[in-house]
Amino acid sequence: MTDTATKPVQIEKVVTDILATIDREREREIIARRYGLFDRRETLEQIGELLGITRERVRQLEKAVMARLKAQADDGSVPHIKDVQVQMRDQIALMGKVARITDLSAKLTKDNSRIDQSRVSFIAQLCPKLSIIEENDSYFHAAGLKEIHDEKQIKKLVADIIEAIKALAAPSSIEVISKKASQDDPKQTAALASVSKQLATLNNRWGLIKWPMVNPKNIRDKIYVILYEKGSAMHFNEIAKSIKGSEFKRKDVTTQAIHNELIKDKRFVLIGRGIYALKEWGYDKGTVADVIVKVLKKAKEPLHRDEIVKQVLKSRQVKETTILLNLQGKSQFKRVAKATYALAE
Repeated sequence: MTDTATKPVQIEKVVTDILATIDREREREIIARRYGLFDRRETLEQIGELLGITRERVRQLEKAVMARLKAQADDGSVPHIKDVQVQMRDQIALMGKVARITDLSAKLTKDNSRIDQSRVSFIAQLCPKLSIIEENDSYFHAAGLKEIHDEKQIKKLVADIIEAIKALAAPSSIEVISKKASQDDPKQTAALASVSKQLATLNNRWGLIKWPMVNPKNIRDKIYVILYEKGSAMHFNEIAKSIKGSEFKRKDVTTQAIHNELIKDKRFVLIGRGIYALKEWGYDKGTVADVIVKVLKKAKEPLHRDEIVKQVLKSRQVKETTILLNLQGKSQFKRVAKATYALAE
C-alpha cells in the first residue's frame, strides 16, 4: 500500500522509456532479463544460452550498458530519472535515510509485486544521489541518501548496531540500541538495522536473528515468546489463541500441536490443569505431591495444612482440595498432629 500523500510512480513507463535509450536490441534484452524488468530475473548462463553468447560476454555487456546509463543519469539525459530520484529520496528520507528496496517499492508502487521491486531496484541503481547496498549473505538490497552516507558508511553503521546488540546480550528497544551504538536518531538506527540479515525484530524489540525472542523459528519458540510477553502462566488454549493473533510469520498451528510442544520442552512447566509457566520464573517440574515434598523438606519440620497449601499455591495453580487430597491420600505424608503433616520417612 502507498501513503495517501504519495502518488504511485508510473514505474513501467519509466523503465520502458529508459530501455528505449539503449540502441541495440541484444543489450536491451540483457538488461531486461538480468534485472527482471518484465519477468523473473535470469542468470548469465540462461541469457547467454538464449542469445548464443558466453556468460562472460553477457556479464561484459551488462556492465558496459549499466555504466553508460549511469553516466547518462549523472548528466540528466536518462528519461524521468530526475523526477523519480526526487520521489525516491523523499521517501527514503521519511523512512530513516536508508530503506530496503522491498520497503521502498511498497511506498512507490501500487502492488509492490516482485517485478515492481525489480524495477525500483533497477532505477535506484541509476540515481546519482543514492547509495546502493547490493544483496548478499549479510545485507538486504537497499538504498540510502548519498549526501548522508555512502555504501561503506552504511555498512559501518550497521556493524556498530550489531555490536551494540551483542553487548546488550538481549533483545532491546531501538532507543536503547541507538544509544548504545552512539547514534542520535532511533528511526535511522531502525532503518539501518532493517538492512542487516543478521538482525530481526519482533514486538518492538531488536536482536540477533538467531535469538528466538525476535525470530522464533518453530512452535516451541513461539510459545516461549507468548509466555514471556504475557509474564504469567497461561492455559494452552489461551497460548494457541495468542499465537494466531500474533505478528509471527507462520501462525497456523493447531491447539493440539501447541499442547504437544509444551509437554516436550523443558522450558515449560505444567503448574495446573492445562496451565503452563516458564521454568526460568522459578518453577520446577513435578506433581502436586512432589511440590509438597519439596515444601516439607525445605521447612525441616511438620507444617500445618494451611501453610502447606499456601506454599504449594505459590508454584501451582490448583484447587486447595487437590492439595489436601494429596496430603491425606499419599503414602509419603503422615499426619503428626491435628491438621499438621510431615514426611513419612
